[in-house]
Amino acid sequence: MTTTSGTLAPARSPSAGAGALMTLASMTSAQLGLAASVGLIGQLGALGAASLRLFSAGVIMLAVMRPWRFRYSRAALRAGIILGLATAGMSILFMCAAARLPLGTASALEFLGPLTVAVCGNGRRAPLWPVVAAGGVLLLTEPWSGAVNGTGIAFALGAAACYAGYILFTRRIGDHVGGIAGLGISLPVAALVAAVAAGPSSTAKLSPALIAIGIGLALLVPVVPFILELYSLRRLSTAAFSTLVCLEPAIGTIVGLVLLGQVPHALTVVGIACVIVAGAGSVRSGARERPVPVPDGAAESAGRPAAVMASASERP
Repeated sequence: MTTTSGTLAPARSPSAGAGALMTLASMTSAQLGLAASVGLIGQLGALGAASLRLFSAGVIMLAVMRPWRFRYSRAALRAGIILGLATAGMSILFMCAAARLPLGTASALEFLGPLTVAVCGNGRRAPLWPVVAAGGVLLLTEPWSGAVNGTGIAFALGAAACYAGYILFTRRIGDHVGGIAGLGISLPVAALVAAVAAGPSSTAKLSPALIAIGIGLALLVPVVPFILELYSLRRLSTAAFSTLVCLEPAIGTIVGLVLLGQVPHALTVVGIACVIVAGAGSVRSGARERPVPVPDGAAESAGRPAAVMASASERP
């Protein structure tokens, strides 16, 4: 099988509504996985818990995608490797932050990354929505309370920077590679980084039961969310996607309430309302004009022309 190649021509992506639904499903899966991962921190530590999920996800994608079947362009390989590094940094740094901060606070700080992408990407089209979302994030974070851990904040801000890179390079690899083939590069790279970061000390703590739990959690986050986000970024602009994912702290608050018994404060509820309004507003004009590979006569996959593969890659 081969990836598509050729010149780039502008094409209208499918509806923003489909991309929004995929993004919402992705965020829900991720927050459920993160809530379930909290128990692993006590057994493996934050670094070990994040690394177990990432390594399991990488192994799953190697088994499912078998990336050696594909012929990736240099641009796709480069984007996939950078995406893998951003994925590893985002996951590991966030778990380190969650070990020191409340889950909602860590999530809100992490989403400063998507907000930055949204502000830079919106230009003059819809500058209001990132501002509203930023206000919601502030209310969810409550930085004026003075009760947050400085080290945890630093980890969360590092995760935010990696999240911004994750969004940009998920979109980029989606423009170079059809379907979910790009994850065949990025997740194994993230798994390798996770294995190095965890080191022998975390490996020694593993048991068959923990490995089975890690595989299950890897499906919840990152495998299913990353697949959904890869497709949603073919349907939404980076600005719209980055604003929409600011709903995730709100989803995390709901998950925390239902599963962990964490009752939100009044300001948290107002913050949730802000990010919901901002997310909904961003989707209204969020469908993106994206480059679609146009066949140059050289790219075929399993006997299917590159034009067919380009069309198929836009369907979930």
